[in-house]
Amino acid sequence: MSIPRVPPGETPPAEGSISSAHQERRDGGIWEHPGAFLVLIVVGAVLIALFFIARAAGW
Repeated sequence: MSIPRVPPGETPPAEGSISSAHQERRDGGIWEHPGAFLVLIVVGAVLIALFFIARAAGW
């Protein structure tokens, strides 16, 4: 017995759904909140700069 042909545009019975698949949003991982990392880098740089300024001033 041959497999019945499905007309173009029709969903074959084995697939079960006629809805179109949607694209899943990629997980951002570590880059989900880049502003938080920028704040950490800037705060660290300011603390190191303050340390050297305090040493140069003799505090």
